[in-house]
Amino acid sequence: MTKAGFVGVVGRPNSGKSTLLNWLLGEKIALVSPKANATRKRINGIVMWKGAQIILVDTPGLHQQEKLLNKFMLGEALKTIGESDLLLFVADVRDNLEGYKWFLELNKKKIPHIVVLTKIDLVKGEDVEKKKEEYLEVNREAEIVPVSAVAGIGKEELLDKIVEKLSEHPYYFDPEIISTEHIRDIYKELIREALFEKLGDELPYETDVIIEKIEELPHLDRVYATIIAERSSQKGIIIGERGRKIKEIGMYARKLLEQFSGKKIYLELYVKVVPKWTKNKKRLADLGYRIEQ
Repeated sequence: MTKAGFVGVVGRPNSGKSTLLNWLLGEKIALVSPKANATRKRINGIVMWKGAQIILVDTPGLHQQEKLLNKFMLGEALKTIGESDLLLFVADVRDNLEGYKWFLELNKKKIPHIVVLTKIDLVKGEDVEKKKEEYLEVNREAEIVPVSAVAGIGKEELLDKIVEKLSEHPYYFDPEIISTEHIRDIYKELIREALFEKLGDELPYETDVIIEKIEELPHLDRVYATIIAERSSQKGIIIGERGRKIKEIGMYARKLLEQFSGKKIYLELYVKVVPKWTKNKKRLADLGYRIEQ
């Protein structure tokens, strides 16, 4: 029998979850940004390792806010905690353990987990050992794997540990595919990453992307997308003076799309104002953020 299972990737915002997913996968499918709460929906990446199929489920960061969109994001993370075969609790090695303590409370089904300490290239070796001791003081049974995507440390050890904990099961998906996501969902996330990259702190939190249409040709994809903002002033920030900023965003987004697809990309971006979309359940649902009662 083969091994296969769903592995939830959870943790506080900016802990390095999406970077970890892309690194383990060897492909960029998840949005990466230093800005908190960039990831909004779950996204699956499939890693084949030593005959096992690992379905990694990236999630929004564990956080609490009253906004409807944030409630949806927390709901995505909580569903993953409850539905996974194994959990990776991802934490910046420099963070305190409050997030881990909260995670242990949220993990009501006691799903087995591995603590993944990220960004260890930014601290000394003794600091990593000290942090591991802190986790063991909270949970003596914690299994801890320090990693660094930047320095390429810990990848094989982590994948081996995951496979060790998975149960025997036939593959859930074709072993040749790297994700169960639709191409339009991946393109959406890559365009959102371009917004984060080119607007930085100017980027309004109340922005999103709709993929209106994709025309797939043998060597070219034509992609038509709309950037959603809540106010006219936000639209002005995205477009920029004489359209310079939207041009920069488009060029960077096209580069990301081409790196992923291996094809030439023709990209048209539009900007549209949808007032108070983050506060309206129906508008949120129209954009794919359905909040359950």
